[in-house]
Amino acid sequence: MKRVLIVDDAAFIRLALKTMLEKHGFQVVGEAENGAIGVKKYEELQPDLITMDITMPEMTGIEALKAIKQKDSKAKVVMVSAMGQESFVKDAIMNGASHFLVKPLVEEKVISTLTKVANM
Repeated sequence: MKRVLIVDDAAFIRLALKTMLEKHGFQVVGEAENGAIGVKKYEELQPDLITMDITMPEMTGIEALKAIKQKDSKAKVVMVSAMGQESFVKDAIMNGASHFLVKPLVEEKVISTLTKVANM
């Protein structure tokens, strides 16, 4: 069972992702409402995967991605954002994101992407 940390400032997105993931056999080991808390929880929980929103208060998803990858270059981070602009996708990939999902989230796409990343 793959262990996942969900990082998103929107509680309803965290709940939606948690529901989708648990229904498909993933274990959600933690949640964080901003990038700074996400980095701390990554260090504490050492999940197999992270879903990371880009636009958040205190520390953006890109900043959190960079901080996590500095600590663990093998971390598997899937960026999740309503902002699917090319520059954000490029920035996320250039900084080590494993994949990118665009909101609104489609369950089949979320599960197939996270399954693929988990098996990389």
